[in-house]
Amino acid sequence: MEKKLATEVEQIQTTYPDAEVQLWCEDEHRLGLKPILRRVYVPEGETPIADVHWRFKWLWLYAFVHPKTGETKAWILPYVNTELFNQVLADFAREFGLGTNKHILLAVDRAGWHTSKNLQIPEGLHLTFLPSHSPELQPAERLWTLVDEPLANQSFNSLNDLENILFHRCQSLLQQQDLIRGLTGFHWWLQIGV
Repeated sequence: MEKKLATEVEQIQTTYPDAEVQLWCEDEHRLGLKPILRRVYVPEGETPIADVHWRFKWLWLYAFVHPKTGETKAWILPYVNTELFNQVLADFAREFGLGTNKHILLAVDRAGWHTSKNLQIPEGLHLTFLPSHSPELQPAERLWTLVDEPLANQSFNSLNDLENILFHRCQSLLQQQDLIRGLTGFHWWLQIGV
């Protein structure tokens, strides 16, 4: 995988010699009213209690991460599909000023909305696909335990309540670039150098 990414970065640098090139990754994470249960420490002899009310309503977190710097960007949306992914890619490209002078190679998995014929890839953005069934190669996959922390062992009355906590968690993670870099900066990813 590292050779493939290095080759693709080199091709972009050769094609656009005056442009800044970065290597990012993106993944989606489903969150909902179904509780996330985790172990907790309690004094010996006590039984931990977590209020659970299982419901199956969901929202999705689209997260982008630049493992070299720890920079992140996230969108909270109600679905995953090609139309929403197109909007997210357009927003991402606009947010980071992609175009003639700045290019990003974005590593994504092979989800249906990533490989759709109707996908509209903005100028300056280049997609590369990770091997099928290999979440261990996706640095963005490592964000989910951090994202889930404030949601664990809680029950939410509505998706709005969940979204509010999720929004604040994402804002907090934006400020923790060293933590994100340490978590997502796979040694072979960082050797690519962009």
